[in-house]
Amino acid sequence: MRPSVHLAPRYLLTLLFIFCSACALTAEVVPLIRAHSHNDYEHEQPLIDALDAGFCSVEADVFAIGEELLVAHDRIDLDRSRTLEALYLKPLQLRIKERGGKVYDQGVPFYLMIDFKTQASSTYECLRRIIRPYHAMLTRVDAEGLHPGAVTLVVSGNRPTQLVGQETERWVFIDGRLEDMEANRLPASLVPWISENWTSHFKWNGEGAMPQEEIQKLAAWLSKAHSQGRKVRFWATPETEAFWKLAWDQGLDFINTDQLKALSKVLLAHQAP
Repeated sequence: MRPSVHLAPRYLLTLLFIFCSACALTAEVVPLIRAHSHNDYEHEQPLIDALDAGFCSVEADVFAIGEELLVAHDRIDLDRSRTLEALYLKPLQLRIKERGGKVYDQGVPFYLMIDFKTQASSTYECLRRIIRPYHAMLTRVDAEGLHPGAVTLVVSGNRPTQLVGQETERWVFIDGRLEDMEANRLPASLVPWISENWTSHFKWNGEGAMPQEEIQKLAAWLSKAHSQGRKVRFWATPETEAFWKLAWDQGLDFINTDQLKALSKVLLAHQAP
């Protein structure tokens, strides 16, 4: 029996709903290769919110407590359930498996910065043990050179630079400081990043125009770092649209923010096609 004509709009609405739902499920987020989620673990959904916004770099502060690395900004906030594995390593491993070896379908690099809040060498020993089951997804260095993986681990905070640098095979890189770039004493294969506090070097607060002499200073730093094969990140940067646009235009490698959706919106509208 043929359905009544007056039911047709209902069927059309149902089909339209199914189609739109399928599109929403399969739509791929545009990766923002220079967006860095500062203190990522403080968001409602650590890692997930950053991935949903297209971020390609996230940051987690860790404390070595017993056999675990617990993620928190301060000791008072420590929670046994919030481990580096639970919040970051396992979800990334699952996502990479589901996407054929990539964090994003486009296969762009992805970085997990791990900021050590406890003693450098003991925290690193804990990290080295914890990441063993995840080696397959990580960038590594050995006697033959660099082998890119879906995720690159960069250690900041209390950095075990000498300990990591002595290893002949490793799955961890070090976040450098300005003096490392000035002396060029450590190779980019060990120290691929240079991170500094913005307010320690620049007066511009993201309002109005950035002074020309400060623009030149930033450009010189970026040029020097890039000539050494390094990337640059600043923390404590202004959280303004003006700063984000200038940082993009000047070529700052990682734009640091706590405001995921706001930065994502600005970069998607501002970045070159």
